[in-house]
Amino acid sequence: MPLLWLFLIVLAIAAVGFVLGRARALASAGGDVRHLHSLPSYYGNNVAIKTVVPAILVMLIWLIVQPMIVNSTISGMIPESSVAENSSLGLVMSEVRRTADGLDNAVANGDMTEAFARDARADFTDVTQRLKDAGQIVTSDVTQPILRAAQSYRIMNATGNLIMSGIVLALAGLLWGLRDSHAAFRARNTVEAAVRALLIGAASIAILTTIGIILSLVFNTVEFFRLYPATDFFFGTSWAPSFSGRGGSSDLGVLPLLWGTFYISIVALVVAVPIGLFAAVYLSEYATPRVRAVAKPMLEVLAGIPTIVYGLFALLTVGPLLLGIFGDDGLGWMQAGTAVMTAGLVMGIMLIPFVSSLSDDIINAVPQAMRDGSYGLGATQSETIKQVILPAALPGIVGAILLAASRAIGETMIVVLGAGAAAKLSLNPFEAMTTVTAKIVSQLTGDADFSSPEALVAFALGMTLFVLTLGLNVLALYIVRKYREQYE
Repeated sequence: MPLLWLFLIVLAIAAVGFVLGRARALASAGGDVRHLHSLPSYYGNNVAIKTVVPAILVMLIWLIVQPMIVNSTISGMIPESSVAENSSLGLVMSEVRRTADGLDNAVANGDMTEAFARDARADFTDVTQRLKDAGQIVTSDVTQPILRAAQSYRIMNATGNLIMSGIVLALAGLLWGLRDSHAAFRARNTVEAAVRALLIGAASIAILTTIGIILSLVFNTVEFFRLYPATDFFFGTSWAPSFSGRGGSSDLGVLPLLWGTFYISIVALVVAVPIGLFAAVYLSEYATPRVRAVAKPMLEVLAGIPTIVYGLFALLTVGPLLLGIFGDDGLGWMQAGTAVMTAGLVMGIMLIPFVSSLSDDIINAVPQAMRDGSYGLGATQSETIKQVILPAALPGIVGAILLAASRAIGETMIVVLGAGAAAKLSLNPFEAMTTVTAKIVSQLTGDADFSSPEALVAFALGMTLFVLTLGLNVLALYIVRKYREQYE
């Protein structure tokens, strides 16, 4: 049974349970609501919750565990000769899954029967020829062991899904909820406890997701450092990955990438912070309500532009413009349109609304009494802004700048299109450079073999960037707390 249908059936049972539970509770009280411990809707919700929650929990656990068991069983069926031909078990399993999908599509399109697709005694040539005729396989990588493994893969998944459907429908606690639908049952307490558990689970998702991300980075980073020296990675000044089959050894020093990341981010912040902060001061302190109502939404439109559009703007407009000024026809400092300055300027434009909108909200949150007190002492408006408002709003402004900095460090598309792909250590802002995020994308693009350091280095780069960003957050939090104590 398709997963969507199963989910909808469970919801339908829950809806029926709500109606029956409410009616049964009212009937047990003789139709008088005053004789019920809780409102009738609580009895209906109690039945619906006891119907949905056990079924959905079993469904989620089954969907997590079943692929592990199936993949483990199928990988044990594949002979070592097939693994040797494909260089790794992961690639063989990918081919098995692709072949199984091809069989599914062929059956769904009527190109072969389900019985023929499942028949382990079917002629290998006949099956593969039918798949090729149906357009489901276009390569000759499918061997007989892979085809037989794909057939077993389909059978095990289909059987598992059928068993899951039966268990889920059996555990839908309709009868359990209806049994408790009587006047003395404390339905409100049960429903409120279930809602509280739901809220706790929702609040825990962010924490569990963060833990999962960190663990995935840590495990793969440890695996990378088993294959590549940590000292060469952290202190190497050369980035020259050489994938298997291309010859040579790889130099995977992270310093050029970190330098490019911070250099481009600094240029972007030099552009975004003054413009964004000045715009926030003007909108909050000088602009009339009519001007503010027009200017603020127009400024925030910049935050809604996709980054790929900014990248194209850098590649097609800003790069040629800078090349015309600083290139061979101008000052002679710039050799190509892709450079640190190109990406930094465009990224700075993208970050302006992050700084201005947050700073504007923070400045407006400064109590009016502080302004009035400053004016009462004879200060001018500019003096009030410099001596009172900005110091009071400084913790929030630091937070806005931190958000912009994190956004700049994690940007990819603008860097790929505007800064180039050269990993180098240079102080010249008119040279092409690259960042950590851009190299993470390039290292994982294509058929990556995760047994090689050239692919695993992406996780080490991600872990390094995560630690640096975390340190930046801790420093900013310290600054925010220090000044908050001073001005509150």
